[in-house]
Amino acid sequence: MSRILLIEDEAAIRRVLGKILSEENDTYKVEEAEDGVQGLEKIKANDYDLVLCDIKMPKMDGVELLEAVKKIKPEIPMVMISGHGDMETAIHAMKLGAFDYISKPPDLNRLLNTVRNALDKKQLVVENKILKKKVSRNYEMVGNSEPIFHIKEMVEKVAPTEARVLITGPNGTGKELVAHQLHEKSERANAPLIEVNCAAIPSELIESELFGHVKGAFTSAVKDRAGKFEAADKGTIFLDEIGDMSLSAQAKVLRALQESKISRVGDEKEIKVDVRVIAATNKDLKHEISEGRFREDLYHRLAVILIKVPALNERRDDIPLLVEHFASKIGEEQGKETKRFSDAALKLLQEYDWTGNIRELRNVVERLIILGGSEISENDVKLFASK
Repeated sequence: MSRILLIEDEAAIRRVLGKILSEENDTYKVEEAEDGVQGLEKIKANDYDLVLCDIKMPKMDGVELLEAVKKIKPEIPMVMISGHGDMETAIHAMKLGAFDYISKPPDLNRLLNTVRNALDKKQLVVENKILKKKVSRNYEMVGNSEPIFHIKEMVEKVAPTEARVLITGPNGTGKELVAHQLHEKSERANAPLIEVNCAAIPSELIESELFGHVKGAFTSAVKDRAGKFEAADKGTIFLDEIGDMSLSAQAKVLRALQESKISRVGDEKEIKVDVRVIAATNKDLKHEISEGRFREDLYHRLAVILIKVPALNERRDDIPLLVEHFASKIGEEQGKETKRFSDAALKLLQEYDWTGNIRELRNVVERLIILGGSEISENDVKLFASK
């Protein structure tokens, strides 16, 4: 059932529009308000999928109401109803965020199409919010240990800024979780986060992957292609395993950071990009610099803020929380009830040497859930968690 609020000071027009919408679709529940003040009270107290609002009204006009609604419930699409002399105001309302406008007397087909499109948009916004919550949960940093507390505290401080961040730590510690949190808590959260695993891309293709190429730039370049920096414009690019990037690609990344410009491979044309860069590595970049494998000037550009993610062995207090988190997620994925781990089982898991860090722990938890009993016991851990 779609809830539609119709705000119109002329009772006759309210009746006509309400009847048209109700007869068109029995899933439309139409409620009415006779002026902007009453309409705003209803919007504050209820959840509507769409607001149809006259522009010229006593007490509070449609534009004033639009501005008020955008501050408190910006996700609600608003369609403005304009009289013959209100066209300029209607266009101004569109610039302020109105979904669309319809003229009086309303054309029936245009009215119904506009309502359907606005409701579709609202549904899309809701679905995107649900999806974003699911994604956020996938990248949640679980733990209350002192090292994790300091990382969370730093993320809260750094995320809203434009500072570049270099995340270090061993493989499997969750460096990508920190990158996602930095993006999601930033001013760029509604723009894309583009991830690039520099270690997974052959050195001869990394420049094309990052900066794109033009047709004919190399043998397999059969058409123009945009790179990851262009895809991340207005958003964030996460350069994972940046210590594995070739020196020539490093030089181009440095230029992109210095000038906010890139050039596709095989093209001299410059493309302006607005990208925040977050990088991660499991290597000691200062050692790589001394060995001539990493540019010192690029290091200093990237490492404005340094965040070190600890090995799991350095945060053993978090293991019970992590086990519970993974058990819950695995249960959801398998469509089964979450299995409980006994205190003795958790204690034994805390004593293990986790050389593979959190990635290894998750694999062990999944193995125990599949092979262990209805409650995971100490004996299950001894049998199935051995390395």
